[in-house]
Amino acid sequence: MQSKRLESNVNENIVHEEIEILTQILLKATEKMTSKETFNKIIELKRLADSKEYDQLNKIIKSLNQEEMEIVANFFSTLPLLINISEDVDLAYEVNYKNNSGETYVGKLSDSMSKLKDANILENINVVPVLTAHPTQVQRKTILDLTEKLHNLLRKHRDVKNGLINKNKWYNDLQKHIEILLQSDIIREKKLKVVNEITNVLEYYNLSFIKAISKLMTEYKNLLKEHNIPLENEAPITMGMWIGGDRDGNPYVTAETLKLSAMKQCDLITNYYLNKLDNLYRTFSMSSQLIGESEALRELANKSLDLSEYREKEFYRKAIFYVRCKLENTREYLLNDTIHDDIYLSAEDFEKDLKIMEKSLLENKGEILITGEFEELLNVVKIFGFYLASIDMRQDSSVHEACVAELLKCANIEQNYNSLSEEEKCKLLLRQLNEDPRPLSIGDDSRQSEELKKELEIFRTARYLKDKLGNNIIRQNIISHTTSISDLLELAIMLKEVGLVGKDFARLQLVPLFETIEDLENSYEIMDNYLNLDIVKKWVSDNKNYQEIMLGYSDSNKDGGYLSSGWSLYKAQQELSSLGEKYGIKITFFHGRGGTVGRGGGPSYDAIISQPLGSVQDRIRLTEQGEIIAAKYGNSDAAYYNLEALFSAVIQRMNADKVNTDIRDIPEIQVIMDEVVADSYEAYRKLVFENPNFYNYFFEATPIKEISSLNIGSRPASRKKITDIGGLRAIPWVFSWSQSRIMLPGWYGVGTAFSNFINKDKENIDKLRSMYKNWPFFTSLLSNVDMVMSKSDMGIAKEYANLCKDQKTKQVYDEILKEWQLTKEVVLKISEHKEFLEDNTYLTKSLDNRLQYFNTLNYLQIELIKRAREGKLPESQVNTIHITINGIATGLRNSG
Repeated sequence: MQSKRLESNVNENIVHEEIEILTQILLKATEKMTSKETFNKIIELKRLADSKEYDQLNKIIKSLNQEEMEIVANFFSTLPLLINISEDVDLAYEVNYKNNSGETYVGKLSDSMSKLKDANILENINVVPVLTAHPTQVQRKTILDLTEKLHNLLRKHRDVKNGLINKNKWYNDLQKHIEILLQSDIIREKKLKVVNEITNVLEYYNLSFIKAISKLMTEYKNLLKEHNIPLENEAPITMGMWIGGDRDGNPYVTAETLKLSAMKQCDLITNYYLNKLDNLYRTFSMSSQLIGESEALRELANKSLDLSEYREKEFYRKAIFYVRCKLENTREYLLNDTIHDDIYLSAEDFEKDLKIMEKSLLENKGEILITGEFEELLNVVKIFGFYLASIDMRQDSSVHEACVAELLKCANIEQNYNSLSEEEKCKLLLRQLNEDPRPLSIGDDSRQSEELKKELEIFRTARYLKDKLGNNIIRQNIISHTTSISDLLELAIMLKEVGLVGKDFARLQLVPLFETIEDLENSYEIMDNYLNLDIVKKWVSDNKNYQEIMLGYSDSNKDGGYLSSGWSLYKAQQELSSLGEKYGIKITFFHGRGGTVGRGGGPSYDAIISQPLGSVQDRIRLTEQGEIIAAKYGNSDAAYYNLEALFSAVIQRMNADKVNTDIRDIPEIQVIMDEVVADSYEAYRKLVFENPNFYNYFFEATPIKEISSLNIGSRPASRKKITDIGGLRAIPWVFSWSQSRIMLPGWYGVGTAFSNFINKDKENIDKLRSMYKNWPFFTSLLSNVDMVMSKSDMGIAKEYANLCKDQKTKQVYDEILKEWQLTKEVVLKISEHKEFLEDNTYLTKSLDNRLQYFNTLNYLQIELIKRAREGKLPESQVNTIHITINGIATGLRNSG
């Protein structure tokens, strides 16, 4: 049965009341900033939006002058943001209410633990959300900070209603911050730098991750005790990060940014520890006259330089003082290379001293003293150590190939490596890895290309960071566009140069990324031959018999459409998982999911539950990016709920592997899916790659050109040239279709494929309905189509189509509309629903609250683009288009 997001028990009237309060304050603030005539137009536009009189609304928009356009765009971009805040506050209340009342909801950890068939599956479990530098979150950090302040203020509204907080002061604070929000630049005028991306994403740790993960770990440990499961794995959730290490297509990621990313993490977390120790020092005033302490605790206290006569009997304070001083020394060493005699050589050593305090308290009936801040500190040290997230390194295989070719040429080993066959390349590379321990780059490096120097320097920095901060600061090195074994071995050669790989060890995982449909289909053969190599067996053994494989959702979708991508990924996982049994290892997957369905998005809980049986082996990693990070982790309550659902889903999926049979084991299902997917692939490719007018349609009927100039990330929008669909990155590709409200990557080809199958035999509809009811993968597949189509609007899409210059190009819209109507009909027929979102009342209510406002932004955007293309929009006003892009993305909440 399809899972639902946590539903609200709070009176809906409160949510509407809060939205109305925020809206009225926004109107007041807007009135102050504009003329009476313009303000009256905003009032009328809002009235027409609320009553969905879009024809009349569009007429008014077309009559607005440039100054009015900007004011209207600001108003309607801010309104969905305020509605988001209100809904997030409601979710936070509901999360706490459900947990405190003991009520159940989909994704609740206690429910998953109570259904556990084999506790051993928890022994090595590790769930890793990975925050990536793919920001479709176009808002500035300033706006994120204001959002947090408004969220915290709105959280107090219930107390205001109950007379517990002064209403006037609360209202004035709310009004002040909304006025500041309206008077601040919503989006960046300058291109984002990697350092900005690092700073922005780390803010979420202070904001939500640290508290949420610690709280979840406390709940998990309590459940382990409750179910008598004596496991030591107390860090089943850790964090990952690409920012600073992902240089695929980003020339601005360097050795310097990698070090900066790690050191900023270290700075943040050690500062957190020092603040916690300060709090505990003030709190733990216990006297040895009144409570006992262990001998180990006394020894710790006796090392302290806290020699005040008032501390003679306060051994816990003295111990905390010593630990804090030692940590301060450690922090100075890690961040500034300042040498001290007394430092923690590892986070484990720091944890040992904290454990001495914990054990002493437990031995002296101080269990209650461990709860709260001390327990949070213990959890956080266990999870984060001296950094927050393991940083992935990533580079395109072609760069590794070019660097290795240069190394081999400079070493007089092979003058024309690129001309060798795959077999010849592998023989040569294996010989270098197995037989020659010396680096290839010994001697003068002045002749090296800038690219080779840059790559070697980033690998040297990786080794430095692993030696200093701990081996897990960098655990994976991902190879984009892996198409052969040599792609993996070329990376090994580069890592060998800096001592990170040898013939019998690998200090990090070499992770292939299979992205296109063709790559996914070839992945089994590549990995089978790779894992069969003797040297690779040693590398995998050195990584505790785990081999990670990354799966790319975005490019496979752009390559073959939604159904083809989903099914190819499913089959690839099942086939690759079988290699684990063949070689006696565990194959784990890193899911490169985006925010929207067209990039593998949709609810994480459903996505994990629908993975093939046997494909979740202890560890799972998945990307989180863009506005999805803000939506899911913008506050500690939302973060707890989403992390809990993620962790709970992994436990459920692994548990199901022990008791269930996959419906795909039924041969007929395989035949049905292969047939349907083939038709879907053909329909998608026919439109995107064979229709001669599609190219022009995409670049004229979507805001792709405007998105490409938007300062949403530090790297280019395209790997090649902006007018090349093949070279265009998946993010702006999907982002453009979201903005134009077609959402094409999330559904195109589905209608044709299933209609063809249904029309062949009247019994086929029943087969599909059975699959929808009984197979989680198929349920999730169709539910995501349902969800993404609910956010589409073909009426607005037609207005974008009118931007096309000639009739033939414009007619592409008619082809897309026909498929949209067919897809809607067939999806509802299979699910036996009457309308979209029939079993997702949360999203239905959410869209009811906001849809009319970002619809208005679409009409604004279309008129602005039209004026810009006709040369009637001054350069100084182009920013207004970007404001509408931001507002629509804010309203959709999963646009990239």
